[in-house]
Formats: sequence, C-alpha cells, structure tokens
Amino acid sequence: MDNKKVGFWSLVGIAAGSMIASGVFSLPADMSSGASCGAVIIGWIITGIGMIALALVYQRLSERRPDLDSGVYSYAREGFGDYTGFNSAWGYWLSAWLGNVSYAVLLFSALGYFFPAFGSGNTTAAIIGAIIFIWFINALILRGVRQAAFINLITFIGRLIPILIFIVALIVLFNVKTFNLDFWGKGNTDIGSIMTQVKSTMLITLWVFIGIEGAVAISGRAEKKSDVGKATITGFIGTLIIYVLITVLSFGIMPRAELVELKTPSMAYLMEEMVGKWGAVVINIGLIISLLGATLGWTLLAAEIPYVAAKDGIMPKAFSKENKNGSPKSALIVTNILTTVFLLITLVSESTYQALYSISSTAILIPYLFSALYGIKLAVKGETYDTNPEGKGKALFLSIVATVYSAWLIYAAGLTYLLMVTLLYALGIVFYIIAKKEKGDKVAFTGGEKITVIIVTAAAILAVILMAMGKISPL
Repeated sequence: MDNKKVGFWSLVGIAAGSMIASGVFSLPADMSSGASCGAVIIGWIITGIGMIALALVYQRLSERRPDLDSGVYSYAREGFGDYTGFNSAWGYWLSAWLGNVSYAVLLFSALGYFFPAFGSGNTTAAIIGAIIFIWFINALILRGVRQAAFINLITFIGRLIPILIFIVALIVLFNVKTFNLDFWGKGNTDIGSIMTQVKSTMLITLWVFIGIEGAVAISGRAEKKSDVGKATITGFIGTLIIYVLITVLSFGIMPRAELVELKTPSMAYLMEEMVGKWGAVVINIGLIISLLGATLGWTLLAAEIPYVAAKDGIMPKAFSKENKNGSPKSALIVTNILTTVFLLITLVSESTYQALYSISSTAILIPYLFSALYGIKLAVKGETYDTNPEGKGKALFLSIVATVYSAWLIYAAGLTYLLMVTLLYALGIVFYIIAKKEKGDKVAFTGGEKITVIIVTAAAILAVILMAMGKISPL
C-alpha cells in the first residue's frame, strides 16, 4: 500500500478531529456570552441547516468531480478561474495556520492549570514550549502524511472520552428550573434583541465547525475517493450532536450570567462546579489531547493546500517541493515559520484566543462561499449530469442553501474582522503575481479579476487607515 494513502476512518478522524478541537471546550461560556438559551438554540438550527447543506455539497462535489482532488481550492478554481482559486487556497491557508496559533496558546493555557509557569498560554515559558511543539509536529508530518493522519485519529478517540463524561454529567445534573430561567434573555439588556443574540453566535459556531471539509481537502491522498463524502457526513453528524448537547444542557446547570464568568476553558470549570476538582483535571487533560491532535491535523491541511496550488501554478513554485516521504516540505516549513512569528507576537500583544479564532473563521468564509457557488454552477450548467442525472434538483437546492448560509456568515462576521482579513487577502496578490510570472503568463489578471483586485486593495487601504486611527484593532 502506498504510504501516502489515507483510509476511511482516518478521513473521519481528520474531518471530525479538525472540528472537535479547542472550540468545544470553551462552548459553554463562549456561546452564552452574547446569547440566551433560546437564541443559542436558534443559532444551532441555522448552523445545522447551513453546515449540513455545505457538508452535502462537499459530498456531492467529491462524487461528481473526483478528479478535483484538492477540495475547496480546486472547486473555486475550476468554477471561477485562477485568481478565485488562489484566493480560496490563500484564505484556507491563512485560516489554518492562524487557527494553529490559537491552538498553541490554548494548549499551554490548559497546561498552565497543572504548571503555573505557563500561565494563560502567553508567558515566555509557554511561547517557547509552543514553538518547540509546533516544530515537533513539523518533523512528524515530514515522516509521512499517512502516519500523521493515523496519529490524529488516535488523539481524536482520546479526546472524546472526557467530552462524553462531561455530557453524561450534564444530563444527570440537568435542572429544568435553571434551564427555563430567562430563556430568551429579556432580563439582560447587554445582549440585545434575539436577532442580535443569534448573530453573536455565528462566528463561534463557524469556528467549531471549521474542518468540515478536512477529508475533502486531502481527498487526493484517500485510498478510495468514495470514502471522502461518507467521511465528511459521518464526522459532521456526530460533531453536531455533541455541540448541541454541550451548549444547550449547560444552561440547565448554571444561569447564563454565571456561565459567562467561567474562565477558559469553560467546560473544565463547569465540570468542576458539577463534580469537583477532579472533573476540571479530566477536562483539561482532554483539551490537551484534543489540541495535540487538532494541531497535527490542521498543520497537515495547512501545508497541503498551498502545496497543491503551487503544483498547479497559482502559488509560487517554492511551495511545491516535497521530501522523499511525499510530504509537502516547503509549504510545511513556511507555514510553521509564520505560526512561530505570530506566537512570538502574542508575547507583546493583547490578542486573545477568541480574537485569533474570529480572524481564522472569517478568513475561511471565501473558500466556503465559492465551494457552494460551484455547486450551483455545476447543477445549473448540467456538468456531469448528462451521464448521471440523478439528484440534480436536490444538489441545486443544497448549494443555494449553503451559499446563503456562507453569505450570512460574512455579514455576521462584522466590519472589523472583514477589513482585517481583507488586508491579509491583499498581501496574497503579490504571491499570485509571482506565481503567474513563474508560469510564464503575460497577464496575471483578467478584466473581472482586475476589478476584484481593486476592491480588495481599496478595502485593505481602508483597514490600514482605520487601524492607524485606532478605529479597529489588529491582533
């Protein structure tokens, strides 16, 4: 068997493992910070509908176009051209390694529960430890993608145990009276209307579901292409059930005002409230295991996308180099250099885990949106349906739902994060021009793409001006 190939359960582990990462351990406080229980439930309904539509779009695209084996990047490029494909690859890459910065900080914050020198994850000792950990992951992946994916599966299983223990405790100690207390948040003027509350949950729910396309992103390394879609749906359904149980049942343990005050990771401190100190120990151990696996999985995905894009000539050639084990060496090293730089920035920055994951979540919206739009284009134009017409109407409907959901998320992200992410997208223009010159293309952008470049550049300039004026804040 080719040591590059990844089996079904490893694909499930990558998809679900990329979703069930650090976010799940902070859900009780994060979700309640701006929303009542009723609004949280509405938020999960919207997210469930939108994300299941997106998951099914990815499943159908992987089945309809198995030749496009680079997932979110290849769908955008095939449907809308090189520059759109580049932006999807660029945005996915940004999201992945920015997410890893937040993972590393939270990992050492969890270790700080046992070793005070690590504090909240941004002390000197913590950052040094995080950097060593990131480069250990780098060395592990360089030994072979399949081995790394297998380890990710093992850590995924390990992190599920404390999560399931937590859910059992929630069910056993659930209090209906506490759950019904101010169900719609009408007694809390700080959280606003129901719509405002629901909107406040959107980036959080997006963050915890990032990774839904994990199996699709490395579909080129799957043993069977048919496993990719199945692994995506399997991972999503299990993950959604876990998230809803954790957030909704938590309102039956503590009133919202008390949930908001829980320290990060809030699941650990809620568990401590329910069963005692040993509960917090179990949850923090689970978080550590979760972050070990999630960082591994996301580093793998972060390197894969620019590697494949470079092979196709829309990222600089330097990203396309691989080692004797078939691992994307150059892309991996550049990714982890950037992760290291941002970890060092956290020593002097006031940035938080939540700020990092909000930026990471916003960056991935473009790849998600264009994947959904490509699903619409495929169905409308009838591509691949001439030989297998079954399910065309359903595929179109699901793609429209996924597109509307992705657009809603862009709105919900808010102007600040959109402008900051646009600045990062603008930096990518330079890399795209380099790649085009290396490929020998005389014209880097088409007419429509030039308009997009102007808009992105203008938004980036606006972001810089607003940051200089102190109107918006970077990391």
